Amino acid sequence: MTGTFAALPAFFLCGPKRGPVEQPFLQVQRTMARVFLGGLLALGWCGQSYAQSLMPDKAPVQNWSFNGPLGHFDLAAVQRGYGVFAGVCAACHSLKDVHFADMAQTGLTPDEVIALAASWKVPVAAGSERLRKGLPDDAFPNPYTTPEAARAANNGAVPPDLSRIGVLYPGGPDRIFALLTGYDTGPKQAGGQGAAPPGFANRYAIAHRTAMPPPLHQDAVVNADGTPATVEQEAKDVTTFLAWVSAPHADSKRRLGVGVALYLCFLAILLVILKRRIWSHVAK
Repeated sequence: MTGTFAALPAFFLCGPKRGPVEQPFLQVQRTMARVFLGGLLALGWCGQSYAQSLMPDKAPVQNWSFNGPLGHFDLAAVQRGYGVFAGVCAACHSLKDVHFADMAQTGLTPDEVIALAASWKVPVAAGSERLRKGLPDDAFPNPYTTPEAARAANNGAVPPDLSRIGVLYPGGPDRIFALLTGYDTGPKQAGGQGAAPPGFANRYAIAHRTAMPPPLHQDAVVNADGTPATVEQEAKDVTTFLAWVSAPHADSKRRLGVGVALYLCFLAILLVILKRRIWSHVAK
């Protein structure tokens, strides 16, 4: 009995003795397990590499005037960006959360806002095909009456609304600018067997492809202030405009924050002086 119990640790560590028939079978099992684990590791590595290949390139950081707690919007650039949106982007995209009256915050006078609204055609009622001149209280119209119409006009893709794209789009204004200027030379819509995926090559888009054709071209708009309408300038201006419509009250909030900070500093100094005056007669 003592010899039997003494042999138990060796049994659990080394396992029972295998016969000559069982040993080759165990070797096959171990080989199959190693191959299976190696396949899983290779599959995981390939999946990670494929996922990384679908990620857009990191957009270069731009020096925007509205960055930082003390930043501010360049209203001249916002107005030029509106011109780019109205002349180029509005053919496919909407600004459903922005009203013509909001443009008064860009420095336009009330008469200029009325004239700007009247230059647009808006539906008489929601879903109606009858149009009328816009009024300051109207929102920017959607170029398509239904999502189906948008898909039919854009090869199955629905152009997104741009009302909040400046704060919701991953990468923010830097990536919007990079996307607008990051098209490969001579992009062509793909088609046919063996061709590239459909869309247009752009390294800042997901999977480096986008359904949107290059929207900006040299002298696509005429700037009232005489600023040359290069592709880069148009991209900067329309990006500034989209950042502004995403947060039109950002400048007033910054000014309020600076005022509050200055007031708190003044109050702190006043309290220190008051405290010293009150306790000045107490002997140290």
